[in-house]
Amino acid sequence: MRKIVGIWCLALGLLSCRKDPRPLPAEVSLVEPDPTSVLTGMYLVNEGNMNMNKASLDYLDLINGVYTRNFYNQVNPGITKGLGDVGNDIGIYGGKLYVVVNISNKVEVLDVKTGKRINQINLTNCRYISFANGKAYVSAYLGRVGDPTAANGIVAEIDTAKLSINRTVEVGRQPEEMAVVNNKLYVANSGGYSPPNYESTISVIDLNSFKEVKRIEVAINLHRLKADRYGDLYVTSRGDYYTIPSKLFVIDTQTEQVKKTFDLAASNLAIDDDKAYIYATAWNYIQGKNTINYYMIDVKDESLLATQFITDGTQKNIEVPYGIAVNPYTKEVYVTDAKDYVTPGKLHCYTPYGKLKWSVTTGDIPAHVVFVK
Repeated sequence: MRKIVGIWCLALGLLSCRKDPRPLPAEVSLVEPDPTSVLTGMYLVNEGNMNMNKASLDYLDLINGVYTRNFYNQVNPGITKGLGDVGNDIGIYGGKLYVVVNISNKVEVLDVKTGKRINQINLTNCRYISFANGKAYVSAYLGRVGDPTAANGIVAEIDTAKLSINRTVEVGRQPEEMAVVNNKLYVANSGGYSPPNYESTISVIDLNSFKEVKRIEVAINLHRLKADRYGDLYVTSRGDYYTIPSKLFVIDTQTEQVKKTFDLAASNLAIDDDKAYIYATAWNYIQGKNTINYYMIDVKDESLLATQFITDGTQKNIEVPYGIAVNPYTKEVYVTDAKDYVTPGKLHCYTPYGKLKWSVTTGDIPAHVVFVK
């Protein structure tokens, strides 16, 4: 018995000496199934706490109602360090699943059907991903995390067949989300490493030449950028967190100018058909707190709607809304809750009428969702 105890203690000692935390085991939860679902599933990347190697990938089987936490670790057991440090974006293109892992300086490429790792593309301080014409486009800060002297960022063009970087183009400092409209790539520049000297423009890149052809002046500290089906861009400004508030701007890609300003805070949005679903978690250093709101906009006539996408009052139970997605077939709305940023979050599913359908526990800081058809 003493020998067994001694071996167990030695094993614990060896584990305690590991520099990198071990990936968490997979966990399964059940939610309400949808046997008639057109979509087979949904991937959710959890950012995880910075410098703790806790980024993770979850998978929801929509048809059978099976939610698997730490799915990446389950199907890739040979990758001892797991997904990496800070999962910042996710996307599907051509049968492949792309996960942008910010602090680990890489884009993980997985098989969309199995979640198994295909390849890794190295890119320093990468942020967001977009797709067009057989290519993936990834924004990257390049500089060291938090460095106020960091040079301009780039967008890297990745060949999705060869899984290698073809070309790069320089944009503004700390580039964020992107969208492709009419063979042009629009990139939101933030300059977030050097307040109060923020960036305030959108870079316009011609995809044929892969050169920056223009900058559109918008507002400081830009972040989210989504295109609607009418050729307009919805762009969020985070303001300066003191006296300049967050706002939402509409850009006409024909004139490449701001056509409308919504004087409301906006942290993230999802556009489905003619509706934009928006939440705001607006931090203010003077007040020392977040102000949280939820909105809907009709993107066809660019008007703020009186209706809400949560109607049963359960939004009061969401501590920190952090991600949003809309099922394009059922019109169900998914909202994630980061809670205190250091413990597992929640994924909430709402009916098209704004009633809470179910909730499930996720990894730490659930953030980015993509549907599998």
